[in-house]
Amino acid sequence: MALKATIFKAEVVVADMDRNYYGDHNLTIARHPSETDERMMVRILAYALYADPALAFAKGLCVDDEPDLWQKDLTGLVERWIDVGQPDEKWIRKACGRAREVVVMSYGRAADIWWSGIRDKLTRLTNLTVLNLPEDVAPALAALTARSMRLQCTIQDGQVWITDGTETVSVEPQRMMGPRD
Repeated sequence: MALKATIFKAEVVVADMDRNYYGDHNLTIARHPSETDERMMVRILAYALYADPALAFAKGLCVDDEPDLWQKDLTGLVERWIDVGQPDEKWIRKACGRAREVVVMSYGRAADIWWSGIRDKLTRLTNLTVLNLPEDVAPALAALTARSMRLQCTIQDGQVWITDGTETVSVEPQRMMGPRD
């Protein structure tokens, strides 16, 4: 018998001064049985960084053809495709062909090794942004995990602070590659 996803609820209040975006989001997150708290919380961080009423969690790990998050326009075309982790080159190229903008948010000890092996193969992709989180961020975010969460996320000058009211995690995603690079 297959294991079912665990459902998490999160109220996420976003104050993004870099984009002049302020919003309250009630999220329902299905955590795949093979997904860790770290990965799920990095998905929530990615949501906060690109928060928009049209941004939604996709099936991600459950479906081979979908990202972790995506934002579609009213016709169903993918405007933004967001993946968390270290996807392979073919997957990233496919995503760049299907979406106007692709974001990969890498994290963990192997992120630098993954990036050094894949960087040169992606230089022609003009709609790709790759962000890397410092090694200590994902475990700190995982410490905020609860089945029902209330999180506040403040973004200013590229710095991110995410708090549950008791603990605060400071994040400065490193831009490895982007449309302006």
